[in-house]
Amino acid sequence: MRSTRQGAAGSAGRAPSGGDNVTTQQILDTMRALQTEVAAFRANNAELCRANEELRRDLQQVGERATDERAPPVPLRARPMPFSRAIMNVILPTTSLGPKVSFTGVEDPEAHLTAFHTQMMLTGGSDAVYCKMLMSTLSGAVLEWFISFPDGHITSFDQFATLFREQYLVNNAPARLSYDVFDVKQYQGESMKDYLNRFGIQVVRLKPTDEAMIVHAFVKGMLPGPFSKSLLRVYPKTFTECISTHCADDRVTHK
Repeated sequence: MRSTRQGAAGSAGRAPSGGDNVTTQQILDTMRALQTEVAAFRANNAELCRANEELRRDLQQVGERATDERAPPVPLRARPMPFSRAIMNVILPTTSLGPKVSFTGVEDPEAHLTAFHTQMMLTGGSDAVYCKMLMSTLSGAVLEWFISFPDGHITSFDQFATLFREQYLVNNAPARLSYDVFDVKQYQGESMKDYLNRFGIQVVRLKPTDEAMIVHAFVKGMLPGPFSKSLLRVYPKTFTECISTHCADDRVTHK
């Protein structure tokens, strides 16, 4: 019996070759190796986190020093402000769309002011509003001209408009002369009614005062025809008589 127990005990103490105990041991060894690697990774990761935090603090300190050393921004009041304080303090109405004209420095200043006034008639506004709205139509080199004035130099719209006219005086269209009515000619195929209307528009624009000159220019600009012959037979003294004669002839023609 004793020898049998000893044989059994010896048999239990030996690991059978190629059994499950060998596989289990390998798994245990692998798990221990993985645990070791995970512990090392965690330690390395904690070290990286500490290094990143130190770097972030260093960069933040550098940024704060750069902000402190940078020159402070220029306040609004330190920038060029050609308008007076009274004009600058006026707030533009939110419903105002502003004039749809632009001045770049090559246009006729008088024509620009005329278009500006025409559009501003629709919205209205105070003198200060007119100043700011006219400024909004300037662009490019003209805007640079505007901001070249000393602070508070412009105190009214009339002053602003006068400075504007004087600066761009060379762009003014040539002055119209009364004898420019001689440039109006009747086109081939143009009706006498259309010629009369076109000539009349020029008379209104040029405002000539010499009626004899106006009549002479009108007759000279006509194409040869029955109406021109009728005027030559009974030469009118005024442009109004030219119109009356045409109306009379037109009624006779259409009877």
